[in-house]
Amino acid sequence: MRIGVLALQGDFREHLAVLERLGVGGIEVRTPAELATVDGLVVPGGESTTIGRLATTWGLAAPLRERITAGMPTLGTCAGLIYLAAGTTGPDQPQLGVLDVVVARNAFGRQVDSFETELEVAGFDRPFHAVFIRAPLIEKVGADVEVLATVERPEGRRPVFVRQGHVLGASFHPELTDDDRIHRLLVDAVEGS
Repeated sequence: MRIGVLALQGDFREHLAVLERLGVGGIEVRTPAELATVDGLVVPGGESTTIGRLATTWGLAAPLRERITAGMPTLGTCAGLIYLAAGTTGPDQPQLGVLDVVVARNAFGRQVDSFETELEVAGFDRPFHAVFIRAPLIEKVGADVEVLATVERPEGRRPVFVRQGHVLGASFHPELTDDDRIHRLLVDAVEGS
């Protein structure tokens, strides 16, 4: 099993470290040829517009969309969630449209508004310690999207972790904790595909 981490920009090294802890072969993906060698993919946090533009410039956008649409298990975290999403509430930006959600960028505020919290995640036997850094918020979910975790907001509980078939999307950064259960979900999806 080989899981790729999109390594155009952002915190891809941290995801590779989690995969290594899990005993999974992780590789940096920057080209369509590298993408063709992996069984699953992580799209990391970083700057979503930059990730999208670089993927387009380097000829990765179409192959990414094709592989994910064809069933490759994929996890997008923070900016990766934005890039996988069908749309944003703000200005247009490059997106793959493979996860039927609409997200609001930086929905929790600026860098100084970053926070950590304990999330109740569907299927987990104990809370997951989640790190939110200039995080997006999922504003709308499609009919086929399963909400796995929410946070309390002034307007009510809002989704921050979702699954649509073989695609997982998280508003937070699971790679910044010692808890590898979110990455295990991706590994399990690869093993089951």
